Amino acid sequence: MENRQINFFKSKDFNTVLKPFKKGTVVKIDSFDIRENQKELNIGLFGWYAICPSKELKKNKLYYFSLYDEPLVLYRDENKNVRCIKNICPHRGASFFGGTLSGGVITCPYHGAKFSSGGSCQNLDRITCRHIVDNNYDNYAKRIHLSQYKTSEKNGYIFVHFSKKSETDLNNINEDTPVSNYELYENGFAHKDYVFEEVLVDFKCDWSRIIENHLDILHIFWVHGDTIPDKDVNKNVLVSFNQKININPKYIESIYYYKNDPTKEFIRIKYIPPGRILIYKGDPSSSRYLQVLDHIPLGKNKARVIVRHYRKFLQNKLLNNLLLFKETQRKIFYKIFDEDYMILKTQTYNHDMGFISKDEIKLLGEDRIINYFWKWYKRSEDNDKPWKNNNKTQNLDVYDKVILKYPPEIKKLEIANNIDIIRKTIVRFAAPLIFFMLII
Repeated sequence: MENRQINFFKSKDFNTVLKPFKKGTVVKIDSFDIRENQKELNIGLFGWYAICPSKELKKNKLYYFSLYDEPLVLYRDENKNVRCIKNICPHRGASFFGGTLSGGVITCPYHGAKFSSGGSCQNLDRITCRHIVDNNYDNYAKRIHLSQYKTSEKNGYIFVHFSKKSETDLNNINEDTPVSNYELYENGFAHKDYVFEEVLVDFKCDWSRIIENHLDILHIFWVHGDTIPDKDVNKNVLVSFNQKININPKYIESIYYYKNDPTKEFIRIKYIPPGRILIYKGDPSSSRYLQVLDHIPLGKNKARVIVRHYRKFLQNKLLNNLLLFKETQRKIFYKIFDEDYMILKTQTYNHDMGFISKDEIKLLGEDRIINYFWKWYKRSEDNDKPWKNNNKTQNLDVYDKVILKYPPEIKKLEIANNIDIIRKTIVRFAAPLIFFMLII
């Protein structure tokens, strides 16, 4: 069937596409079928974001990041509970960068104000004097209080519930969606049967473009065909799949079946707003591996992705160490994201310069899940307005040196990993040779 270019953002185009097809029809890449009357996503851009792996929170260390350009800090309090506060001291508005954390008490580097895990200032008498606050000391003290967001720790991830505003009292924050919606068990994956490798990657581009990229199955054949170690990933299998789209209030899902075996899944992509994507190799119940991609909108044209690759094979730690599997996986991951980076940067530039508009891009039938994503994203951005308070600071890079630290934007860890591979490879070859020379 001939591919047609359509604009899903215009209702007349959307209805034109839907009208000829019956409910429950299976979508095919090389046809133009679609399911009708399915429920819309009811999750917006406010909600739970996986911010970092649990292991990133070190004892008495502050973890700096941002969401939608709002500077934030993660740390563990005296009870090892995770706290997320605005990286703004309520005394004079300075950052906590350069401050200290001890026993759950965070100290501002500007005047030494100390704040408990509950957020109250513990040494107000050291940073002001009663006689210069107009005898209103108690009310003044109440205003010197940390502003926080809710957190949760699940499956080795630290989640932050980003809402319309942070609060001094966490009870004032309502959770529209439970964090359990993002747990792997809830999405058909028994992750304890698997081992995983993990990398974090940073980009200076529009975070929504990265999500679009990871929802797109077809680009991997063209962009990553020489990098991904999978015999099915090459330019010769571009039209060998049938596609089915599932829409649920909690997620959207695209399933690709082998064309010559319609019951066998090639890959399944599930998007759980606002930031998580699950990519299964085959049916989730029998998948040999799963990729979990958590997208973090650090700021305007600044984003981070936590990449976790679960697998059922090569689970022996000794064998993995001998084969340098972790280091090799990282090298592949870094190369894949580097291959995507120039595309993502040019898309961001072209949009920001006004050369293209997200709601004017002409998408083909095989881009169906991309259509659904942009339709949801545009609606959510209009409704939630997560950037509304940050438009004046979107061009400032004052926090970049503190926050951005991973490839492909910052190459330091990628270079270190490559050196590590060379060093360990030499050791593995040299050790037996030296031993052999000693015994002869």
